[in-house]
Amino acid sequence: MNRSRQPPSIHLRVMPAPGVALGPGKCDLLAGIRETGSIAAAGRRMHMSYRRAWQLVEELNRSFRGPLVEASKGGSGGGGARLTALGETVLDRYARMRTAAAAAVAADVAALRRLVARDD
Repeated sequence: MNRSRQPPSIHLRVMPAPGVALGPGKCDLLAGIRETGSIAAAGRRMHMSYRRAWQLVEELNRSFRGPLVEASKGGSGGGGARLTALGETVLDRYARMRTAAAAAVAADVAALRRLVARDD
């Protein structure tokens, strides 16, 4: 594969408080919940078990001043989940930090790419 055609990859993990980590996995799960309206569907998209997705949502909800995700129980109309206003804010802030971090290191990433052994 031609590495020069692959976009640079940056993985940002933020620890806003001791024991509270926010990174690509949790944020991808939040984005999936935003897009699908379902914790289960968001987890499936990430090849994650329903149980693991729920554990991460519960961890996120405990870690912040309020819940990031609100879930409704299933029933005749089915259940669902949605991001709260706080969840939207957290996800949007993370996306902005990730964009800023990528821009800040772009020149160094480009320099490292020039130093990588080519296989093409």
